[in-house]
Order: sequence, then C-alpha cells, then structure tokens
Amino acid sequence: MTTPAGSGAGFGSVSWWGLSPALDLQAESPPVDTDLRNDTEHRTPELDVLLLGSVDGRHLLRTLARAALWPRRGLHFYVLENNLEAVARHMLIFSLALEEPETMGLQERSETFLELWGNALLRPQVAAFVRAQANRLAHLVLEPDRLAEQLPWFSLGALKFRERDALEAVFRFWAGGEKGPEAFPMCRLWDSRLRHYLGSRYDARRGVSDWDLHMKLHDRGARVIHIHEFRRWRDTGVAFELRDSSAYHMPNRTLASGRLLSHHGERVAARGYWGDIATGPFVAFGIEADDDSLLRTSNGQPVKTAGEITQHNVTELFREVAAWGRPRNTQGNPEQVHQDKDRGPEPAPAPEFFTVHFLPLGSAQTLHHKSCYKERFQLLYVACGPTSPSGPESLSISPPFPLRRMVHLLSPDLGACVVPGGRLVVELARYLVDLRQEQLQGFATRVGELARAAGFTPPPQAQASETFARFYKARDSACHRTYAAVDSVTPPPDVLVPPLEDQSQPLEGRTLPSEPLQLPPESPASGSEVPAAPTENQSPKPGSPTPLPDTQSPISDL
Repeated sequence: MTTPAGSGAGFGSVSWWGLSPALDLQAESPPVDTDLRNDTEHRTPELDVLLLGSVDGRHLLRTLARAALWPRRGLHFYVLENNLEAVARHMLIFSLALEEPETMGLQERSETFLELWGNALLRPQVAAFVRAQANRLAHLVLEPDRLAEQLPWFSLGALKFRERDALEAVFRFWAGGEKGPEAFPMCRLWDSRLRHYLGSRYDARRGVSDWDLHMKLHDRGARVIHIHEFRRWRDTGVAFELRDSSAYHMPNRTLASGRLLSHHGERVAARGYWGDIATGPFVAFGIEADDDSLLRTSNGQPVKTAGEITQHNVTELFREVAAWGRPRNTQGNPEQVHQDKDRGPEPAPAPEFFTVHFLPLGSAQTLHHKSCYKERFQLLYVACGPTSPSGPESLSISPPFPLRRMVHLLSPDLGACVVPGGRLVVELARYLVDLRQEQLQGFATRVGELARAAGFTPPPQAQASETFARFYKARDSACHRTYAAVDSVTPPPDVLVPPLEDQSQPLEGRTLPSEPLQLPPESPASGSEVPAAPTENQSPKPGSPTPLPDTQSPISDL
C-alpha cells in the first residue's frame, strides 16, 4: 500500500518544527499608541500576543532578538499547544537560548539547539545536556517559587495541576527515567514510519526524495535545500550533521510523543515518533537570511546549503538574544559583555519585559469566557499544524485530505479575544510537499472564510503572500458590521516568508515500543488556506512604522 498524494500524511499528527521562517511579532502587531509612547516614564507599553501551535519558539526568539529595533514594550506571549511535549520543548529551547555565556559558548549553544531541535539522533554530549536540563526542569515544574526565581520568564500558572504532573512526566522521560535506547528506538521507529508512508515506493525512496525536493520544495521557493542534506534527513532523520556521521547514535527523546492506537480491538497508548517525515526542519531558519550573501548563487546554484544558512541564522539569533535588554553599546560578542568591570555582570532580561505564559491544552474555544482575555491581544498568530482530535468539526478540502488544523479553532469567540485594530497572522501550507496546488489554494480560501467569520478582514492594498495570510480586526467589528475604519495599520516588516503545513492527522504506521500496533483509521479533517494578504516590508524602523492610510473595508455579514 502506498500513501496517496495529497493525503497530508507526511507531516504527521504532531508538529515539532514550523514550516515557515521566523517572524518578528512586533513587526506584525499594531504600533505603540502615541500617547503611551510619550508617557513611558509612568507606564511601559505592553504587547500581548496569543500563539496557537507555534511549537518551536522561533517567532518568540526572533522577536526578542529584534527588540532593540523597536520602542521599549513589555512582551507577553501566551502560548497554546495541543500536546505537553511541545510545551516541554518550548521550555528546553528557552533555557538553552538564555543560558549564561560563561556556562555555554555561542557556537556550542547554537549547535546544541540545531541537534535537539531538528535531529532524530544526537551526539552523546547533546544527549547528556538534554538529560541534565530535563532533570532540572522536572523539579522546577512542580515548585512555582523556584521556577519564578530561576526562570522568571516562564509562567505555568494557567496550566491545570494534572497538566503540570504530565509535564513533569515528560521531563522525567527525557532525563532517562526509562533507561536504554530500547525505551525509544528512534532508528526503528523512523524506518517503520517511512515504510508505511512510502509503501511500495520504499525501495525507490531516493527517487521520491529527489522528486519532492526538485518538483515541490524548489518550485515553491526553497531552492537552497541541497539534495544530499534532504536525502540524509529523509533516510535517517539527521538534518544537521555538524560532526562526523558516526557521532550521531543517541535517540532524541524530545521528539517522542504518545498516541492512542488500536491493538486487538482495544485502544492502547503507545509512545513513538509521529512527526514530520516529508518536509524537514530546513524551512524555519534555512531559506531566508538577513545577509543576502548567504543566498547568492553561482552558475544558477545556491552557494550555501539550507543547513549552513540555518546554522548562521541561529548563531546570530542567539547572539542578539544574549544581548537583549543590555545597553546598545554592549551588544557585541556576548562573551565579552561580562568583561566590563565598571558595570559588573548584566542581569538576565527582567521578567516584566518578557514573559511566556503557557495556556491549558484545548482552551482556545473557552478563552473568551474569562474576562481577563476579552479584547486583550494585539496579535493572534495561528499555525497550520494539526490540532487535537477533539477539536472542532473537520473541514475537508478534498476527499483524500483528512486533516484538522489549528486554523479550525479560529472562530468569532476566539476573535473576541483580540482588541479592535488588532492583527491576525495565519500560517499557510506552502511547503507541505504532500499537498497538491489545488489543495493549497483551497486551504488559503478556507482560511479567508474563517478569518472573516471571526471578524477579521484583509488589509487594503496588501501584497499577497503564499506563506502567511494577514488580517486586521476592524475597530467596530464587535457585531461584524459591514464597514470598519482602520487606524494606523502598520505594515509588517519583511516577514520571513515561510511555508506552512497543511496536513491532517495522518495514520502513519509506526513501530511502537515493544509490540507492533495497528493504527486506527482517522476521521477526515482538514483546513483551508487563505489568500494571504500580508503587508511585507523589509526591516522595522526603530521609531514609528509607516501606517497605512485610513480605509474603510467591508466585512461580510456572517
């Protein structure tokens, strides 16, 4: 049996990395109110952002790295995921990104990030780091006072007690509570998943990889992905080979998640790898760069590969994050910042200017019931990743495309949590290699319908994007009336145009620990995409972004 094209099965039922370049969320949000900007002595303006399914923290990290380019604001990120493993990866990634320079150098930190974020197999040194950090986080999760003292930028107060207990269990598993590679046989799980996905094409998998890369990813704009790195990732799950290939043999437990499967007529929980085996982690940091020389071509071929661009971008990102919150004249090599003897060591970013709030799983449809979230967020970001099976009704783009996406959570109730004049950014499925062109267009159309039903409308005179769909909430859209005036709509600076995923919960055969189990058939569910109407400017100006002219744009009654 071969997985049919257009099924979306290659992306899996859980997201571990995004399929779009990282965004500066301040560039996507409305500008700081002029009165608040002039009154910074008494009150620091705040930016509240709600992110559904962002999975890997790339948007948050880039926002922090670019914070010095914008007027000072308190940054509050509200993260809602569909599984606790994604929450645990957020915490691990941030604890690594904000590691003290004296503890871990910049190069080591960036290489460690690339491996634990995008590789199925790790070097022993990186596996040891994951175990140590997981053991530390497992203790902190259940002790709010110690967590606030050591990691003040995390807030777990909104999570339920059972979710905190489950989060601790995830960290315990990462820390090696279940010893030995047999607890998570990544090589066997990856190969089993690949065999089920390719079916009769498995023996011709190299040809399939070539076709998907050249005829799909390259045609959709990801030309810097090299055939050798793409084949290696498809075969072994190792996307970033920074050392000799023999060094990668430890399973990456942060890519493990649980799933209910049918076994002898009963539903049993099984741990396995249910993530992406089709596109890879190259898109998030590897196809865009601020340094144009990295995208240079010679004789029609890119000079740098996606892996090299990813390593450069992540290193620069961590360099800027390490300097975040420090005076600009000290923002150079983060290893040299602490050598200023006159000032002494600089403190970590103050929690009041940067906080990540983790929301309960599945709470997107109930947030509007709490008054503290009503018209609170200036920006709503919705990824294209899969949502939980208990989500809203499934929306099929075409019969063979059974997927339920995060965008299906977009509703008038969720729109009520966004302030009038706020923004909506939706990831599209441009880089999902499983999807045909008509399915991508259907997804984009459906995203537009859902956004309008939720009270949003595309900005006027916006440049279309195949990667993101952008909308704003009209000032008087409380009742979704036909006309709304928009004040100072800030065109988002060049959003790292990335791809998105458009898949459903694939039933990919996976070899699970101990016994081979059969996957249950899954109900079709899918999302559609919106003809993106983003405004893309190259880079944010430190002062005030250019506002779009006041315009009246109709919103259809729904």
